Amino acid sequence: MIPDPALSPVPAPLLTVRDLRVVIGGRHILHGVDLAVAATGTTALLGRNGAGKTTTVRGILGLVPRTGSVLLAGEETVRLATHALARRGIGYAPEDRGVFAALTVAENLRLAERPEGGEPAYDLVHELFPELRRRARQAAGTLSGGQQQMLAIARTLLNGNRLIIADEPTKGLAPKVVTEVARALERAAEAVPVLLVEQNLAVVRHLARHCVVLADGRTAHQGPALDLLADAEAARRLLGVGRGDPARTGPPLPTTARPAAPTPEADA
Repeated sequence: MIPDPALSPVPAPLLTVRDLRVVIGGRHILHGVDLAVAATGTTALLGRNGAGKTTTVRGILGLVPRTGSVLLAGEETVRLATHALARRGIGYAPEDRGVFAALTVAENLRLAERPEGGEPAYDLVHELFPELRRRARQAAGTLSGGQQQMLAIARTLLNGNRLIIADEPTKGLAPKVVTEVARALERAAEAVPVLLVEQNLAVVRHLARHCVVLADGRTAHQGPALDLLADAEAARRLLGVGRGDPARTGPPLPTTARPAAPTPEADA
């Protein structure tokens, strides 16, 4: 008997966040964020400017004081330090890219190697980013913005991470470079789940199966990404943009076939 896909169990989320709260300098930034990151593919974290997206990422990583629950593959990590989370397999490409400007490309990559991560995946990195191989001896601070972003993503791919978090990876990049970065993230997500913070909805439409929308430091919506982006009224209400707004939607990216996958449900 051929099993009915509709009856197949939904895989448990790789990352589940419940009631995440962040207070900085007496100011409440997050008021109880709930989200789930699927065990495969890309989950997009969306919201208007100031909604709390980057603070949510920093809270997940322990870069800011936080309370609540952050489960990584069922393990509670909210009390763990950032370096302990990195050792458990979370790779982070920050919004500011975080490259060491005075070091070469090769040195930046070597610093990202972790002994417990096994053999560094340089073959994958150089396949996705051949430009980094050609510029191995070049100081990272002299790279273009797009090349620095590729370096930031490449560092997360070296160590066999269980999850990649990419914060605004296409911000400020030229359209051609946006397409290159999106293709690299698509390839990366075939092997490693990705939590993607992104404002370019063309990139979200191309990459993400599931999305979480924040508003005023709270979760406002979770569900299939394409369903949200196909609903002009919901996109306007939650994201402040309509389907035809070129400032946010951008030109269509090249399409590739992506298998359908069930979306996780957050345990709120």
